[in-house]
Amino acid sequence: MTGTGIRHLNGAEIFVRALENEGVQTIFAVPGEENLAFLEALRESSITLVLNRHEQAAGFMAATYGRLTGRVGVCLSTLGPGATNLVTAAAYAQLGAMPMMMISGQKPIKSSKQGLFQILDVVDLMRPLTKYTRQISNANTVPAKVREAFRLASEERPGAVHLELPEDIAAEMTAPDTHIFEPSDARRPTASTKSLEKACEMIRSARHPLIMIGAGANRKRVSQALIHLVNTSNIPFFTTQMGKGVVDERHPRYLGNAALSAGDFVHCAIDHADLVINVGHDVVEKPPFFMTPGGKQVIHVNFSGADVDPVYFPQHEVVGDIANSVEYLAEHCGPCGNHDFSRFMEVKAAVDEHLAARREDPRFPMIPQRIVHDVRQVMPEDGIIALDNGMYKLWFARNYPAYDNNTVLLDNALASMGAGLPSAMMAAMLYPRQKVMAICGDGGFMMNSQELETAVRLGLNLVVLIINDSAYGMIKWKQAQEGFTDFGLDYRNPDFVKYAESYGANGHRVTRTEDLRPTLEAALGAGGVHLVDVPVDYSENRRVFDEELAELTCNL
Repeated sequence: MTGTGIRHLNGAEIFVRALENEGVQTIFAVPGEENLAFLEALRESSITLVLNRHEQAAGFMAATYGRLTGRVGVCLSTLGPGATNLVTAAAYAQLGAMPMMMISGQKPIKSSKQGLFQILDVVDLMRPLTKYTRQISNANTVPAKVREAFRLASEERPGAVHLELPEDIAAEMTAPDTHIFEPSDARRPTASTKSLEKACEMIRSARHPLIMIGAGANRKRVSQALIHLVNTSNIPFFTTQMGKGVVDERHPRYLGNAALSAGDFVHCAIDHADLVINVGHDVVEKPPFFMTPGGKQVIHVNFSGADVDPVYFPQHEVVGDIANSVEYLAEHCGPCGNHDFSRFMEVKAAVDEHLAARREDPRFPMIPQRIVHDVRQVMPEDGIIALDNGMYKLWFARNYPAYDNNTVLLDNALASMGAGLPSAMMAAMLYPRQKVMAICGDGGFMMNSQELETAVRLGLNLVVLIINDSAYGMIKWKQAQEGFTDFGLDYRNPDFVKYAESYGANGHRVTRTEDLRPTLEAALGAGGVHLVDVPVDYSENRRVFDEELAELTCNL
């Protein structure tokens, strides 16, 4: 092993040096007394510390950094309750394939005078939620553990890693020969020619092939390769929720988003297909469709092999770098005379007609279709929306056309409430020249609403749209679907305008449907942090998803 020799440092200092060596520029944190040596090392480093108001939000921001950049995002907490507050963010990154490192503090492990006060086995706690979790028990091992953690966090499938730095190890002096390991330049392996040729053969032999785009394809190189494949083969495509925007959804071959697992227009196309080319799908995402024995064939194109699941068991797998695999298919699977896409185009016409309905509806409180339409109208082509989790997420997944990859940030893996605002804050930090909007329900917003102060303190340009029904709206919809009495899911909210202003943000309340668009336009143009509170009428949930879709798709 080779590395760069450095001067005599303590454990915290060499940890920070190792992070700098990995290219870390920012750490999101809620520090405690066990982190003070680490904090002092940060103070003298090139790394920026972003102080959050809750560890969960710090973790969400670090995970979103990993999602948007492909590099490892880093967050920091103290021991005990600080570390347990990172658990949801760990699961968010792990299920969502976002490279993220968590660093937690701990009491001294060689001698302690506080008994078991605040002490939990955090390493064991993190084990099922991470790719790698270790306690550092010797300062000399810090560089190796940091390098290994970064390697595993970044490798396909990316995810969460965790290192615990006890207080005495942070202060412990390293040996003079302790050195930092340089990051590896290893490249992802490519799929075998044999598997690629078989995929091409299956595509050429199919009568009604269809492309599905999942979360693993939401990267620039993959996006370019998929556009090439669609344009050269003319094969229509649809997306999962986390695959939105990989190919511009204004493309004439785009059939829609599988926001539901069954019963939508796009499932009419899926049912008609005899082959689905499944690019970047991961079974942790809510199933976009269900496979059945003896049904259509599926080609799995991904960085890693398919996890066999009762509703997903592809007949052929192309395992390797997705961009290279898709580019090969584009070069070798051009238009085929035996392909027939006429049925798919009928579905597309029905989808387009359905999504256009009621998008200018003047009712107030506003219906979801109008809210989605108005947001799309005010957001520029490269504008980024970050969705929290709630009923509106289904409406945005189906009705909001995405024009570029990673311009619609939503989570369909862990699907945690509370992630929308921190995710949008991270996007605003990374891309200060782009318009960014967090879209939250009132329930999800309140789970990390304190981060408004962080956003204001950081000087971010950010609009937060709160879709307000004073209830846990998606669960109310499910409650009604299952025939239960409306019970136990309503609450009262604060005055969101005053709440925003108390943090130094700008608050706006929409009281007429025609005011939403100009309010959003003005907020996006003004800069700074703006909160816009709009009441929603969710009666459309039942009408569209429970009644209209069943009738229209049966007749298609």
